Amino acid sequence: MSLSVVILAAGKGTRMRSSLPKVLHPVADKAMVEHVIHSARQLNADNIYLIYGFGGDMLKARLGRKENGNDLVFIEQVEQLGTGHAVQQAVPHIKDDEDILVLYGDVPLTKVSTLKNLLAAKPENGMALLTVHLANPTGYGRIVRADHGNTGKVVGIVEQKDASPEQLAIKEANTGILLANGADIKRWLNLLSNDNAQGEYYLTDIIATAHGEGKEIATAHPETEIEVEGANNRVQLAALERAYQLRQAEELMIDGASLRDPARIDIRGRVKVGQEVVIDVNCIFEGEVELADGVQIGANCILKNCSIGAGSVIKPNTMIEDSTIGESCTLGPFARIRPNSVMKNDSHVGNFVEMKKTTLGSGSKANHLTYLGDAVIGEKVNVGAGTITCNYDGVNKSTTTIADGAFIGSNSSLVAPVTIGEMATVGAGSVIAKDVETEELAVARGKQRNISGWQRPVKKS
Repeated sequence: MSLSVVILAAGKGTRMRSSLPKVLHPVADKAMVEHVIHSARQLNADNIYLIYGFGGDMLKARLGRKENGNDLVFIEQVEQLGTGHAVQQAVPHIKDDEDILVLYGDVPLTKVSTLKNLLAAKPENGMALLTVHLANPTGYGRIVRADHGNTGKVVGIVEQKDASPEQLAIKEANTGILLANGADIKRWLNLLSNDNAQGEYYLTDIIATAHGEGKEIATAHPETEIEVEGANNRVQLAALERAYQLRQAEELMIDGASLRDPARIDIRGRVKVGQEVVIDVNCIFEGEVELADGVQIGANCILKNCSIGAGSVIKPNTMIEDSTIGESCTLGPFARIRPNSVMKNDSHVGNFVEMKKTTLGSGSKANHLTYLGDAVIGEKVNVGAGTITCNYDGVNKSTTTIADGAFIGSNSSLVAPVTIGEMATVGAGSVIAKDVETEELAVARGKQRNISGWQRPVKKS
């Protein structure tokens, strides 16, 4: 049977104290609702209906971007009259012969495996609920079973505000996530009433209706409580962030990485690791990052959309973005590798070295205080401390080429476009504006004058 997903995302999130719709607040640099949409896609849903209210333009601008695909159908809930009313907005799109899965845009950590278990639990002539057993279920709707225990048939759900003292003692709570047949859910929604303490149309009321029709109501459960927790304020949002990061850290360790402290790592994308990878504290990974066997990452590093070759060492406080690092390289501390840079095998950059759109050849090194921008550098080149490639004339960027084996003396400025030939040498302190041929020595600096009897300036009284 085909599957459509309805995501409820209409809440304003007043307790967030923000002009941003609640579901757009981020967990791991991705909006909560984007996590939910990603899960729906992994279930191969045929349709995804997003019920929105407050901040519709912001939601469409964020979620309608090209990288998010074009399978979302935005449906406005003009008045927020409860969860049942929200799902009713999707009724014109719902087919009788499909299953409908209801998810929530502010519940981002539900595992796909948990949702698959829910899909598998649904009986042919019935529905399935995701429920959770809580030590303190205050605020949650309670699952009412025929035997008032944990094993009898589900007969209904009662909300906290409408529950009796006996019902408040129930520990099994409703998560709101449910699965039902399209024809059934449309019929049940049509029978909803707002005769309750909140004056709202509760989606949970369809459970009692389903029981009254003799439908079988199955249940499935998450592995942990955090899977079904939402965020109504920034404290709860921070708790979701830490839970998500701990989950990511555990996955890295299972895959073969050693983390100095699993509580001090942030993954805001996807990280693939080989064996014997070591990651120190306070590292941030963004986008797509790949760490091959034996890579070591020092403390306080930021890696974004990059691959690091086997055996390479990234020393503390180094930043790498949109670049490729080969095998057995060393970087840092305090190095910055900007986009479109490549470090070939066994190349090295050290303290306060910046590269941008530059290729550093195998065995080459720039160990101190250097800027290499728009440069192509061959093998076994030594770049002295304080060297810069002057790649920008105020309008255009130009390329500096340094051939194999060249030696660039300290505090040199290479004014692009310029080529330094194979095995050529540039004397320290030179400003090179013309090509240097193979094996030539280039010295370009003013003649030194030593002046005797010169008096330093003194401070005027």
